[in-house]
Amino acid sequence: MNLLPKSTEEFSQVDYWNTFFKKRGKKNFEWYGEYPELCSIFLKYINVKDNVLIVGCGNSTVSMCLYDAGYRNITNIDISHIVIKQMHDINATVRPKLIYLHMDATQMTFADNAFSVVLDKGTLDTLMPDTKEGTIYNVNKYFKEITRILRSGGRYICISLLQEHILRELLSYFPTNGFMFRIVRCHEAEEKTRLEDGSSIPVFAIIATKITNLSQTILEIALADAPPKRLSSIDDIISAILSVQQSAFIFNTLQKRSVADIGEISLNLNSPDNKHPRFTIYVLDQLKIHGSKSYAAFIVPQGKETDWLFSTKEGRQQVLKSSQRDRLAIVTLCREHKFENWDAVKSEIEDCILNLAPEGLSGKNDIPFLSLGTDIGVRKICIEGESKLSGPFVVEEIERDGSEFRRLIFLNNPYVIQSEARLKEAKSRRGKMKKVVDPGFLACDHHIYMSIGTSAVINSKESDEIMIVGLGGGGLCTFLYNCFPKLRITAVEIDEKMLKIATDYFGLILDNRMKVEIADGIQVIKDSASNGKKYKAILFDIDSKDTTVGMSCPPKQFLEMSIIKSVAKCLTSGGLFILNLVSRDESIKKTVKNDIKSIFQSLACYSVQDEVNEVIICSLNEIDDIEWKHILQKAVSVLSEQMSTRKLLSDTNMFELSTLMESLHVEC
Repeated sequence: MNLLPKSTEEFSQVDYWNTFFKKRGKKNFEWYGEYPELCSIFLKYINVKDNVLIVGCGNSTVSMCLYDAGYRNITNIDISHIVIKQMHDINATVRPKLIYLHMDATQMTFADNAFSVVLDKGTLDTLMPDTKEGTIYNVNKYFKEITRILRSGGRYICISLLQEHILRELLSYFPTNGFMFRIVRCHEAEEKTRLEDGSSIPVFAIIATKITNLSQTILEIALADAPPKRLSSIDDIISAILSVQQSAFIFNTLQKRSVADIGEISLNLNSPDNKHPRFTIYVLDQLKIHGSKSYAAFIVPQGKETDWLFSTKEGRQQVLKSSQRDRLAIVTLCREHKFENWDAVKSEIEDCILNLAPEGLSGKNDIPFLSLGTDIGVRKICIEGESKLSGPFVVEEIERDGSEFRRLIFLNNPYVIQSEARLKEAKSRRGKMKKVVDPGFLACDHHIYMSIGTSAVINSKESDEIMIVGLGGGGLCTFLYNCFPKLRITAVEIDEKMLKIATDYFGLILDNRMKVEIADGIQVIKDSASNGKKYKAILFDIDSKDTTVGMSCPPKQFLEMSIIKSVAKCLTSGGLFILNLVSRDESIKKTVKNDIKSIFQSLACYSVQDEVNEVIICSLNEIDDIEWKHILQKAVSVLSEQMSTRKLLSDTNMFELSTLMESLHVEC
């Protein structure tokens, strides 16, 4: 499969060309390859009997090599009469049928339909250094002359570096003027430069075939040793070529330098005919170590890419340190694609992995592939859809640590699990086994602390009522519903699509104890305060779509003073406000806590291990440190007892008391 890296940070197209031209200097011929590196292209697209015109021949040996290979109908033209005389004198005796003429390629004197092939090696690049009006005028004259002198079925073969402005001009002319259009990458020419110079610039062959009465636009691309692929649009071709050029710059740069100073860079590997990346690769370097370099690739099994180790920069740095390599390429498998097995994945990416190797690596052709085993994992799509509020989403099933899990992912933030449920086997009414959601499983650690807060305030023998703002997949609601058989829950969710997902895929049951209001949570709280509605607990578990405020949960509107006051007004005597706060900005967290403490008398805070989440349990009453600990210890015991009584399957260490108490601190 032809996979093209696309960089998502650090490198730019301008830098690429500036670097190239600075290094290139006045060298032309070497960059485009000589006959041995280009002969596979020439022999495939030029027949021995073709009448061939080589435009802008200069002192290239290509026509001489073609002649020696048996081609006899070759005419060379160049605007320089000096080079034409030189080449004529060199070949007059040894290659008497090789023709050299002094002629301007934009004003050729040949008859119409005179040639079956026009070969251009670097001439177009010379003719079009910019997009000035006079330059475009000359280039179009050149293209029209090519069209005029080519026979039907004839081919314009252009060897070019395909800067973007040149590529766009080619595509604006030939496909709209009755030409089939194909771009082929010249790997041999690049490889020679790589061996001689240590880096390479992509070289391309454009094959534009003149077809009389062509009924449709035909655009093809062959960027690997595989049959050409038909693309649907000019934009697809431009994207593919720019990706090749960008990736070459990335590869060349990464061979020469470490990225330890910037942490990492990331690349998406794309197929030209698919807009969705197939792989994402993160390249990380340890701080410079003297001696021979070590390097490996780490393949992340499907379903594991959302783990902290692989979804965060901090986690990936941990993987790098554990690998004990100077450079590590961490590869994640994108959910829009299917993958056969370990060996197939390795085969697809090994060329790219090789190109990402650092300079000075010994054993470069034997780069180890690491993972958590040789199982690439399983990811099964249950449903794909789109929410008007949250964008595209997917519900998928994965296998992890011997269990199956179902999860909701918003694709605008694909490395964050919005909701997750563990699946278990259960008998249906007809006695058949089926997969169902395990109601005793809490995927999110912060839900454990929110459940403890709820257990601290309700009476398990009474029909107490709580409000949970933010439904998601309904995992927290389902857990509390099953733990406390008398508890009444009102969940507020603004996105109607989430309710259907929660009931259809995550086991949420709607009845007289579990209600879901599709409404704006802020408005519901205001209305409840106005109407005198009271709850034993109000829980905020809402993610924010605004990434600019430095706070992921909740949206900042939910923490305005008027809303906090309304929440307090809606609580019964002794009721608790339980907030999931997510922010990396300590100043924001401090401001939020200060605002809350201006209304609530005391706060118990749980910092979730290895996460940014902090669960804040707020009371209107004065509660000291010792009393908070007593209340929450009792809440843990009650919760564990309820789970045992209700025969809820769960991790045995979920409510390990000493661990839970360690992460608690009280702010009065």
